[in-house]
Amino acid sequence: MDAQDKGSDARHGPGQPGVPGPRTPLPGPAAPTDAPSAGEGQEAEGTGAAEQPSPEVLGTAATEQPSPGPSDGPRAGVAALSLRYQIGAALALAAVTVTVCVHLGMTFLHVAPPNTVSKKHSETIADWVYPEFEQNWKLFAPNPLQQNVSVQVRAEIRTPDGASRTTGWYDLSAQDGRTIDGNLAPSHTQQNELRRAWDFYVSTHDDDNRPVGLRGALSESYLRRIMAMRLDRADAAGADGEVARVQVRSRTTQVPPPSWSGEKVSDKAVYRVLPWWLLPEGETRGGIG
Repeated sequence: MDAQDKGSDARHGPGQPGVPGPRTPLPGPAAPTDAPSAGEGQEAEGTGAAEQPSPEVLGTAATEQPSPGPSDGPRAGVAALSLRYQIGAALALAAVTVTVCVHLGMTFLHVAPPNTVSKKHSETIADWVYPEFEQNWKLFAPNPLQQNVSVQVRAEIRTPDGASRTTGWYDLSAQDGRTIDGNLAPSHTQQNELRRAWDFYVSTHDDDNRPVGLRGALSESYLRRIMAMRLDRADAAGADGEVARVQVRSRTTQVPPPSWSGEKVSDKAVYRVLPWWLLPEGETRGGIG
């Protein structure tokens, strides 16, 4: 009766035998340890602190930022130069292009069959081509050269006491050959000066070494000066002497044919000896005066 008179309050009283006591409430979720207190939260709201953005917002912001374009990187080449140097590079390129075009045009007119343009400007074409850009087609001729021609020289040396002596023969062609052999970029003089001088002399003189035409004296003077310079370079006169006269000769031998041809040629050398040339005063020590 007492328990029924107390009603619902009887359930919250102390447990009695046979009567269940009040239930223990379940614990709620634990608060995070780094969560700000109520005061701190109010203070943050009062100061206007923004909340941390969500991952979706961060991804959207990353896509909205512009990616660096190709013009943002460092420049290279001509583009890296200042305007003044770019103009200079453009002018240099234009000059090289014009020079190459002119050279190709001159070379074409030189090797092409005679025509109106080459005849009208023959002197200009010759000045451009000779001697550095001469085109020699003897290798492709119907009868290529089949001889080896060596140009040799000897000198008569005059000493201060009035005595004289004659040197041996200097093989100038062999000297040039040794200089060219193994040289990746031989000079024009090493390759052609002596050969062209001898061809010039032979074409303007007969078999008796008499000049033919108006250029005979010029070819003789040209060959003589080359001999004087070569002898001075070889120190043929010595310390006290000087070259009084020079004599030039050529030694011609046949190129041996291949073994399979069956052709027979003479292996005997043929010499062409020129008369002695007296050197002018300015050429005795290698000058060209």
